[in-house]
Amino acid sequence: MADPILYRKRLIPEECILLKDDRVLSRDADRIITAWNTIKPRRDLHHGYSCYYLQEGFKISKFYREDGSLLYWYCDIVTYEHHPDTDTYIVTDLLADVIVYPDGFVKVVDLDELVTALNDNLISEDTLKTSLRNLNSLLEIIYAGKFDRLQAPIEQIIARGTDG
Repeated sequence: MADPILYRKRLIPEECILLKDDRVLSRDADRIITAWNTIKPRRDLHHGYSCYYLQEGFKISKFYREDGSLLYWYCDIVTYEHHPDTDTYIVTDLLADVIVYPDGFVKVVDLDELVTALNDNLISEDTLKTSLRNLNSLLEIIYAGKFDRLQAPIEQIIARGTDG
């Protein structure tokens, strides 16, 4: 099976970027795992891995510094469209994010962007509800001490050394 075509769509700022350099490491009906380098170089963030949980509506990413040390886990609340004829996924960032630091500290960010997006008619009320429901589901997993289950697919690929 050929690799799917992946796009990252953001609402704020508005953009849709082809993730042409992301390497698809694993794929099934429920998730896609990729390895990537940053699109726009940053002083702190260099590369990472992402696991798209398509049914759950979140993307869990392991962010690394250039020296290979863990920066943090970054969790995007997302939705996606799949176009089977071209095997293209357009993954839309629904703005709310969760950062899980190496020491276990959890930080929810960008909720204000949800309000801005709703006020500016960038999202519908239903999309806002989807974002908040998916955020709540993710936080329930984290607070129940089960975040390792979401990390596991990435950790297994790293342990196997199959990151392309």
